[in-house]
Amino acid sequence: MSSNDRPDRSIGRASVPGRDAPARNGEGARVAKSAAVYGTSRKTPKKGPKPRWDRIALVVVVLFALCGVGGFLWYKNVEGDIEKTDPFSALTKGRPPKTVAGMQNMLLVGTDFADPDSVADDPATARTDTIILMHIPSTQDRAYLVSIPRDLWVPVPQKATDSQCGTRRAKINAAYAWGDLPLLVKTVECFTSVRLDHVVQIDFGGFKQVVDALGGVDMPIERDITSIHEPFRKFTKGTMHLNGTEALDYVRQRKQFPDGDFARMRHQQLLLKVLLDKAASGQTLTNPIKFNNFVNAMTKAIKVDAGFSLLDMGLQFRGLRSDDLTFLTSPYSGFDDIGGQSVVLSDRERAIALYNAIASDQMAQWAAIHVPSTATPTPNGT
Repeated sequence: MSSNDRPDRSIGRASVPGRDAPARNGEGARVAKSAAVYGTSRKTPKKGPKPRWDRIALVVVVLFALCGVGGFLWYKNVEGDIEKTDPFSALTKGRPPKTVAGMQNMLLVGTDFADPDSVADDPATARTDTIILMHIPSTQDRAYLVSIPRDLWVPVPQKATDSQCGTRRAKINAAYAWGDLPLLVKTVECFTSVRLDHVVQIDFGGFKQVVDALGGVDMPIERDITSIHEPFRKFTKGTMHLNGTEALDYVRQRKQFPDGDFARMRHQQLLLKVLLDKAASGQTLTNPIKFNNFVNAMTKAIKVDAGFSLLDMGLQFRGLRSDDLTFLTSPYSGFDDIGGQSVVLSDRERAIALYNAIASDQMAQWAAIHVPSTATPTPNGT
């Protein structure tokens, strides 16, 4: 890798090849960004809907908070129902150091393997549509959630066991397709130089049971469409009350929308929003049966690393609320077409500054400078 791609510094590998190449609009161009915080794109992207990345992470935070409202044995049963994986066992060499005790860095990964119309990431068969780095500082008084665009062009190691990051470059979601969670974790650590402590994988397909456990949801429908999947349901613009099967069918549609896959992502995130709002409502929290059904359904929709403890996390971070969360997007400078792929290019300098702040537990100081205090949380951190 050239010196331009791998600058000399103790922390941070976020970089962009060929920054002087002309940017071209691709799918990533539909994602708006804040020039005030992240600089100006080389080609202004078309304005489009802003996906609510924060809601995905909020679902996980809600799960953490559940540990303040029940008995120990109940929590142990819930803990035992969560599927565990071990993405860190392969990462034996070349990992970033843990620099500050007490802080936590989690990778939140959203997938939808059950989508009948899902197009796999080339060249393998798995896909991940949502990648978020969630940083909780050692003060444990708030959390910072950095959304990493799935089309971000980054170094992808050949194997998770590699000691070096290597020179191969691809979209970041290709790492998951090529090597599942271990290679994705390795890739994110290579790109950010932030050591990850935990991984939470969220299966959108499993949310059918979650929706049903809450008695259905009132889902805003963007436009009149007919599902392309049997039994070809009709969805009418406005608000519709949907059960789990209907809700999952709607959020999987994309061919009927001008922005295609971005519509599907937007509707997935909207489903998470309405789920969170209903789960946090009094009618759920004060109903022991509904609450228990919701928690059990949620535990079946997520997969966590072997060292993850829902009870420990809940007790440690039970004070976190939505007002304590800051939402950001990994800084990017524009868009390009590389090898026939529409990609998002990282803003090297700003990415280095952001991830250095995370790795050194200095996010409060970084945010005081870069994030407007009056900002409304969006995917772009403003």
